[in-house]
Amino acid sequence: MSVNEEDDASYIDYDTFLRPDFKPSSFANTLVLATNNPTDTPLDLSTPLSKVLFDAQEIDSHIHLLTTRSAVPLLAHTKEQTDASKSIVSEIDNQVKSLNESYKQLEKEVIQKHAEADEVRLVASRLWETLKLGRSVGRCLQLGRQLEVQHAEISSGTGSNKKEDHRALVRCAHTILSLREITEKTGPGEEGHGLEKVEAIRSLQDYIIGPIERSIRATSEQIIREFSIGSASGTATFAQSEEAKARMVSAAITLYLISPTMGVKPEKWAPQLLVQALEVYLRNALQSSIAALARSLATLPSLDRTLTEVSARCQNIIALEIILDATKAPSHPLLPVSKHGFEKSNLLQPLLTYLETGSLVSYFWRSMAGSLTTRVQEIVNRGGVSARTLKTNRNAVGEAIRECVTRGSQPPSTVAPAKGRGGKGDPEKAGGWDREVAVMVGSVVNNLGR
Repeated sequence: MSVNEEDDASYIDYDTFLRPDFKPSSFANTLVLATNNPTDTPLDLSTPLSKVLFDAQEIDSHIHLLTTRSAVPLLAHTKEQTDASKSIVSEIDNQVKSLNESYKQLEKEVIQKHAEADEVRLVASRLWETLKLGRSVGRCLQLGRQLEVQHAEISSGTGSNKKEDHRALVRCAHTILSLREITEKTGPGEEGHGLEKVEAIRSLQDYIIGPIERSIRATSEQIIREFSIGSASGTATFAQSEEAKARMVSAAITLYLISPTMGVKPEKWAPQLLVQALEVYLRNALQSSIAALARSLATLPSLDRTLTEVSARCQNIIALEIILDATKAPSHPLLPVSKHGFEKSNLLQPLLTYLETGSLVSYFWRSMAGSLTTRVQEIVNRGGVSARTLKTNRNAVGEAIRECVTRGSQPPSTVAPAKGRGGKGDPEKAGGWDREVAVMVGSVVNNLGR
């Protein structure tokens, strides 16, 4: 046996201690059972303890022997490791020093300059925001001044020399829309962002834009309320009729343009102000006609004059229908063209849609007939001379109403129907107004009883 083999020989079972599943408690239990009988009382622990201590001393001696014999190689290896570590540390120190110097240079040339540049960027950004706000304020003030001038153009002169330029209403409406394009777009990055904080803009809205917008709205509504293409006697000249048509078109376009759009979905938008003004016109014509006709049915001598007035009102309505039908809806800058519900339509369509009818004239006669039924029943229920006279002359009254509906459903001579439109006012194209005549005559005659 060689020396190395003798050195390596040992009765200690190193494999047991090196196993991954080695547990001291299990090893101690095995050792105690190996040196004792399970029935011994008490157990002898001195023998296993001596074995453990002897094994520890054996291992210690073996370690001492190995380190003594291998001292020179171990010291040499340790020296090599130490020298290598010193070399590595020295090299790392040089690299760290170089890195620190590079960082200082970078901090000086980049980080400090970036901080300064960031301050400049912030200043430039705020200057740009201020410039944009200033431009928006300047544009609003310029448009406000333009609106004042245009509003003054609506009425010029005094007394008998006072003249009206109804086209200035449309110009005012377009200027108001230009102002809305700025003041209603207040989101970040939009032209009107921050304008609500500027005192000059608040004053402009309170003292210029708001009052003028209310003024042109009131003027346009008044023009529509007073619309008449001629009197009952037909004394209006062609020039007067043309002026009335032009004023109506200007007023209708103005109300169409200034109708509110904010907060309304484009596909559901309708010219609210225009529809309201036209509805008021129709309602006033209906109420006046119904009240006058009800009084005349109670006092028949005035019936002919009343029916003439009613037919004149209906002629004004059919003239209004023809004018609105011939007027194309203007392009609205605050609504997307692709979703503009009436972009390819006219000013009549929104009103017909709102009233759920196909003709204003038919709506006029049918609405009047619905209200007359109650009025005639009231006259009959009261009895007396009025009821007897009305019953006696029922045929003549029915014929007079028939003539009134037929005459009132014809367009005035100074207003031509829209080209290509088969209006009901043209008997040859629409087959007359038989249904409206029957409804009107029936609302009176059929409620007179026997």
